[in-house]
Amino acid sequence: MVKKSLIHHITKVLIDIMFYGGIAACVALPFFMRGIMSAVGFSQAYIDARALSYTIILVASGLCAVYILYQLKSMFKTLIGGEPFVYKNVGCLRKCGVASFLISVIYLVRIIIWFTLGSSVIVVIFALLGLFSLTLKDVFKQAVFYKEENDWTV
Repeated sequence: MVKKSLIHHITKVLIDIMFYGGIAACVALPFFMRGIMSAVGFSQAYIDARALSYTIILVASGLCAVYILYQLKSMFKTLIGGEPFVYKNVGCLRKCGVASFLISVIYLVRIIIWFTLGSSVIVVIFALLGLFSLTLKDVFKQAVFYKEENDWTV
């Protein structure tokens, strides 16, 4: 029995908004990075020196985040459909974990080049998210195994 609640619909809408907004941000960022840095108050010399590296870091991590949202959209379809414990979701969680670790590595490289406290927080958060995703993947894998074993026992 599948009970679709208001929370499911709100979550689906939020994931869709973040997914399409993330794609738009990744596409628009290279064109607007210098203007954004100027509006924040960076000097022209700093903008000339760092705009390309900021753009590369933000677009790379943004693409990983969009990929994570795509995997969440895929998993959410199975949840709404009433079958959350399938091998497809195990693969999605593994891919989310790998993308999270990749974001963590991107910002770890950024810390080596120039340190900021915010970047260190991002490294820790996405490393923990990667570990959480891989742990949840194993839980889902075991649940799929039990579900299939139960389906054969009739």
